[in-house]
Amino acid sequence: MLSLVREIIVSETNSYQHSGILHSVPYTILDVESISSQKHVPVSSIPGIDKKRLTEMVKEKDSAALRQFRGVKGVATALGTNLEHGIDGDDSEVSLRRDMFGSNTYDKPPPRGFYFSCWMLLKTPPSLSSCNFRQETQFYKLSRISSNIKIDVVRNGHRQQISIFDIVVGDVVSLKIGDQIPADGLFLHGHSFQVDESSMTGESDHVEVNSTSNPFLLSGSKVADGYARMLVTSVGMNTAWGEMMSSITRGSNERTPLQARLDKLTSSIGKIGLSVAFLVLVVMLIRYFTKNTKNENGMTEYRGSKTDTNDLLNSIVRIVAAAVTIVVVAIPEGLPLAVTLTLAYSMKRMMKDQAMVRKLSACETMGSATVICTDKTGTLTLNQMQVTKFWLGQEPIDEVSCRGISPAILELFHQGVGLNTTGSVYIPASGSVPEFSGSPTEKAILSWAVSEMGMDMGRVKQSYTILHVETFNSEKKRSGVSIKELADNTIHVHWKGAAEMILGMCSDYYESSGIIKSMDEDGRSKIERIIQGMAASSLRCIAFAHKKIREELINNDNGENMRPKLQEDGLTLLGIVGIKDPCRPGAKKAVEICKSAGVSIKMITGDNVFTAKAIATECGILEMDPEVDSGVVVEGVEFRNYTHEERMGRVDEIRVMARSSPFDKLLMVQCLKQKGHVVAVTGDGTNDAPALKEADIGLSMGIQGTEVAKESSDIVILDDNFTSVATVLRWGRCVYNNIQKFIQFQLTVNVAALVINFIAAVSAGEVPLTAVQLLWVNLIMDTLGALALATERPTDELMQRPPVGRTEPLITNIMWRNLLAQALYQIAILLTLQFRGESIFNASPEVNDTIIFNTFVLCQVFNEFNARKLEEQNVFKGIHRNHLFLGIVGVTIALQIVMVEFLKKFASTEKLNWLQWTVCILIAAVSWPIGWVVKLMPVPGKPFFSYLKRPISGFRRAMCSIYHRKSSSCRLANECRRS
Repeated sequence: MLSLVREIIVSETNSYQHSGILHSVPYTILDVESISSQKHVPVSSIPGIDKKRLTEMVKEKDSAALRQFRGVKGVATALGTNLEHGIDGDDSEVSLRRDMFGSNTYDKPPPRGFYFSCWMLLKTPPSLSSCNFRQETQFYKLSRISSNIKIDVVRNGHRQQISIFDIVVGDVVSLKIGDQIPADGLFLHGHSFQVDESSMTGESDHVEVNSTSNPFLLSGSKVADGYARMLVTSVGMNTAWGEMMSSITRGSNERTPLQARLDKLTSSIGKIGLSVAFLVLVVMLIRYFTKNTKNENGMTEYRGSKTDTNDLLNSIVRIVAAAVTIVVVAIPEGLPLAVTLTLAYSMKRMMKDQAMVRKLSACETMGSATVICTDKTGTLTLNQMQVTKFWLGQEPIDEVSCRGISPAILELFHQGVGLNTTGSVYIPASGSVPEFSGSPTEKAILSWAVSEMGMDMGRVKQSYTILHVETFNSEKKRSGVSIKELADNTIHVHWKGAAEMILGMCSDYYESSGIIKSMDEDGRSKIERIIQGMAASSLRCIAFAHKKIREELINNDNGENMRPKLQEDGLTLLGIVGIKDPCRPGAKKAVEICKSAGVSIKMITGDNVFTAKAIATECGILEMDPEVDSGVVVEGVEFRNYTHEERMGRVDEIRVMARSSPFDKLLMVQCLKQKGHVVAVTGDGTNDAPALKEADIGLSMGIQGTEVAKESSDIVILDDNFTSVATVLRWGRCVYNNIQKFIQFQLTVNVAALVINFIAAVSAGEVPLTAVQLLWVNLIMDTLGALALATERPTDELMQRPPVGRTEPLITNIMWRNLLAQALYQIAILLTLQFRGESIFNASPEVNDTIIFNTFVLCQVFNEFNARKLEEQNVFKGIHRNHLFLGIVGVTIALQIVMVEFLKKFASTEKLNWLQWTVCILIAAVSWPIGWVVKLMPVPGKPFFSYLKRPISGFRRAMCSIYHRKSSSCRLANECRRS
């Protein structure tokens, strides 16, 4: 018969259903109870359900849509779930539900394998996939283990534990304190059920969930109090948590700012090197075949048809080798190695500074950051509510004046705090720090009462008997309790709640001495102003009131004795406390450091505007100006509803965004990146994950941070201190600066060697520096030089410069000034030795070539000191602390001595006497005074190559005006119009 009823319902509702959801005609609800009373409803009989609408209803907490489903029971009926027995637990039904609604997993790409990392290393030398392989694999394994938790469900009438990944839509899940909500769903029944949604929404307050006003449960939240059963309505990628996962697991092949700069630099240098090498090849071939080259005996090498074939081939090979040598000199092969060494060393040092780098490229990216978007809860603040203000009547109480409070008043506070609460205090047997449980507000008040007011929770509970409790009501915003003192049977009534509500119930107030004073209009106004002042400072004001009464019993209609309702008027105000989530120690200083470094700080939070403004002001993000410009502080919904043009126009001036969703934060990051900013994002919750993934650099908190946030980040701040963010920024700039130092150092070598070999090859038909010698220079300079300059520590001067950003050139005007001065000096000296060295030293050609080679190497050794400081004249500052640098310089000199004195055949060198060594050293040492003098020369701030764009642009516009004046379809004309 029930089967017949079910078929009738299905046929009727299919005729009238709206969007495929099981609801239409009013009388169909009469049959819901008959269906729900069945032990199981086969999944095969579930009618068509609008899964998208069901999913969005819970995500958006849409009560209207829930009413259209005929409430929770209607949804259960539509899903074929019995509210008492759950679903049938056999494999076939579970499999069918999984096929129909999806599994409770999210699409997460596996870690990149070892062979993939090797391929990436071969494909793109500057790439660091290879260096991240071990960290990524270990993190992936730990993440899988920590995510596979067990949860209680009711299936087939039996409660059982299953993996969180095995939950399906329609399951009835049992939840208790500490559980993570495994999927989106609806509240069925429970007691004192509160959830912590801070990881999803950013709000620190616990949210009360019930069957009337708020039955919606979001995955990723945690149960903070009570217990309940929930009906699962969506799982996996269809949940609020899964939606976030879908936005953070999308792969990104975006290059970091430095990688993009290095790609451009190596490409340009490679083109120049190949062009010069080709030119040298052509010139030397022309010289050879036009009979302008001679052999060692002074005879013309090419004699037409009389030239021996072997001699011809040998000459051509020699010419090609000279051209190849040019290429070897020009291309900076050691640059990828230098970058990797710099990043690896910095990663190790940053670990000691409480920053674990998960991706090496994140080190240098942070150095280019122009904007930091930070979360509030748990990042700028401690995520621990604390009592920061206390007023007793009209008197502010601090640590000193607290000692003068009357013992009677203290006892009343102990009663009101210790017995009118849903929290608890646990004192460990070892006598260590007490442990507090309950909502953040309850824990803050209990902690304050124990530490500041000397409350002994155990003694209070033993001294009084609770007679009646009025639980907290979200409408009245207060809770009350009546208690009997066991010593003399005195009855006390205590109320606690929102300060303005409690104040309205009071006619008197206590002073610290214990005296009760009448609350006249003037006194009430003063206390109201106190409350308003605390609220303006973003404090949550909680007031306590008390009254001593005579115990009375009344009879109800059945003749039973019952206690009267707690008295709500004529109370005496006991005191007011102000509670807030305080800023982390050092957060304000860290913000100031970042701002002084030219990095803009934006706070994005789920809290209300008033709290967000107060915290932002306290941390230094906003100025101490009560009249804050409306464009500086916005709400998420306002930012979300801007047009794209409005968002792009206002995103730079926004400093605080309150009441924001995770996708508002993501939208902010996307807009900032589109405007050319290098964006860093800090956060600790699941709600921060999409923005952490989208940002150029994501920083998560290691202690309070969720696994999702850590997985989405590039750097984990181990101590959860925002001060460490400034430290990471400092290290990032140091990494970028060290890479610039090496680039300047190596380009000096490359430019000098390239010009010397080119001029010598074109003019004399031979190169002074052989391929082996140049390879030796590349080996010792690229490897040892990179390691020496990579080990420089951060300095305070780095945080006084503006951020590099995304568009600034990698080689600055300062670097061009330094490297060109040194390169020109080396070119002048070595060309002089090339063409006049034999006569100056009265030496053979072989010895002269050795002097050129030795002088060239020693010039690089001395110039390595100059490269330590790009702008400062004192290049020896702090060098005594860098033992590795001094050691590398010593090793380089020792290897050069071995190369010159002992490896004659291998390096094509001859032994030098003491005079020749001294001359080489003195010539190379001139690099120091040249570097000191050159740094006195000012350079323009505008990039050097930007001056070349204006003539080129003018030429293009002129060409357009001549040839394409009337052509609207001309690509060149369109580009000119855009420029």
